[in-house]
Amino acid sequence: MMTASELEIGVEGGVLTGLDFGGHGPGVLLVHGSGHNAAAWTDVASRLVDRCHPIAVDLRGHGQNRLDSSDPEQYWRDLGAVLEACAWDRPVLVGHSTGGYAVAALTASGLATPAALCVVDGMVLDDRATALEQQAALRSAESVEQLQRIFRYGWRADDAELEHYVEQCLREADTDWLNAGARHGLVESVIRRSFVPATGGGMVGGIDTAQWVRRPTTEEIAAVTDVEPEAAVFPSRDLYDRIDCPMRIVLATDGFYAARRPEVEAIVALRPARRLTVVDANHNVPMTRPDQLADIILDVLADV
Repeated sequence: MMTASELEIGVEGGVLTGLDFGGHGPGVLLVHGSGHNAAAWTDVASRLVDRCHPIAVDLRGHGQNRLDSSDPEQYWRDLGAVLEACAWDRPVLVGHSTGGYAVAALTASGLATPAALCVVDGMVLDDRATALEQQAALRSAESVEQLQRIFRYGWRADDAELEHYVEQCLREADTDWLNAGARHGLVESVIRRSFVPATGGGMVGGIDTAQWVRRPTTEEIAAVTDVEPEAAVFPSRDLYDRIDCPMRIVLATDGFYAARRPEVEAIVALRPARRLTVVDANHNVPMTRPDQLADIILDVLADV
């Protein structure tokens, strides 16, 4: 099993945490999706280190970070500071799910000039009006309750509760809609990295029993979905009009966007340097299909 070095990179208001997997050659920045963290890329990175230098970050509000978002753009703008700290010349940016939007937004903003993007089941396909409605829906009471119930966002736990939760997730991993096919040790690593020591609150009978809190919190989700309607960089399909670098889009057959393949193909058709790769996988491609995804990333590197 490969080992990675813990990273701390200065950004606005503090530091981002992450993992440096080592290796030599071109820089590859790996960006996880909502609810995940840098550890999700471990199995992909282990297959890349002979050909490049992969680094993964915990997005603001996630993983071991103590930073939270106060506006909807901070989390992807942070990646500009990461690239500056790495001093990479034209890196490849790889993003899964929300991370796919993050690397595309960073590029569209002009804060990065990557050699190429690789967007893994993480497209934004709606027009602005529809996207605004979708973003608002994520802040609804119903959505908040669902995030807390399914993913335990913001959950406060003591040691015993955390251990019970980890054991439960591992027992259910093989049939879980998101983790089925992932290595159990990887699932455990991602879960554990999602918890940080708790401070304050957690009162039971006048005693604070909470020792851990699950990142992200629902407040983080609310902050990053409260987008400005007139923002220049916006989570809608017109984002891709602002991107000219080569882009590989990875579409999972059982992912979030499988039923919208014609819309994805239309975005690919906008530029000659865009390609679509379809993989037989659920949405969690980095954890459930690391071999295939690593091969795709290496293919992107070979083309730049």
